[in-house]
Amino acid sequence: MQLIGSIILNIITPVFILIGAGAFLHRKFKFDLNTLSKLTTYLLLPVIGFVNIYESRISAEMLLSIFFFWACQSVSLIFLTEGVARIFKFDKKLASTYKNSVVLNNSGNFGLPVSQLVFVGNPVGQSIQILMMVFQNLLTYTYGLVNSISANTTDFRGIMKEFLKIPILYALLLGLILHAFSIPLPDFLWNPITSVADAFLAVALITLGAQSAYLKFHKLSLPLILSLSGRLIISPAVALVIIFALKLDGTLAQGLLIASSFPSSRNSALFALEYNNYPEYAAQTVIVSTIASSITVTFVVYLSKILF
Repeated sequence: MQLIGSIILNIITPVFILIGAGAFLHRKFKFDLNTLSKLTTYLLLPVIGFVNIYESRISAEMLLSIFFFWACQSVSLIFLTEGVARIFKFDKKLASTYKNSVVLNNSGNFGLPVSQLVFVGNPVGQSIQILMMVFQNLLTYTYGLVNSISANTTDFRGIMKEFLKIPILYALLLGLILHAFSIPLPDFLWNPITSVADAFLAVALITLGAQSAYLKFHKLSLPLILSLSGRLIISPAVALVIIFALKLDGTLAQGLLIASSFPSSRNSALFALEYNNYPEYAAQTVIVSTIASSITVTFVVYLSKILF
């Protein structure tokens, strides 16, 4: 019980204080969400990604393990959600949004701050989440986008173009190159970079709170229940099975299990809105899964600590 209390107090509570602050301030002052989104996407995420990779000590073997885990889990969730959608005879638009809500998680402005708090002083643990976030972005702008478009059309042109616009990819590549060749950065560059990286946690969570400030919840429908159970319960359960099957342990196992437990991705709601695939249901899934994750993520973090 002491460990659970510590997790709630030191990890979950700070996250939701900042989310609540973002929601309150947005309702009072009406933030420019487009500006906040661009600030996070084009500055904060690339910089925090660069810093973690540049300072990381992840071996090639660990990188391969992370990728293989992510691939196994993603494929498992894709097949599971496809089966559920067929069993309940969802129409194409509803099936598209349901599948995205389970397969895609909020690994960026929710998952990364949580991992920073869980693995404070542990750059390997934080780097694991950085890599999982990159792989999730890959999944989002391939499977997630195709899934959303396919409910309306079979024209998939421009998907790769959109993916290549993600700035964190180039920040990570630069970080890998500098890390591989042990190239030091002068203080006049490194100091502002670390200052921006330090700002990521607060700004990302305040932005998430602002994005959630006006989302409405009406009722607990069957698709919503299936989305919540799939994202918050089945996903970490599948991850645990894969971790045991691959015989992973230590920080790697902890990081991967925690990374599997995050709430539904904001992108799933954005895709649903853009392609008119039940956008209200998608938005409800994001906000309810984020709130419910205060309980489920706490349990998963606790489980990771006692198992690994």
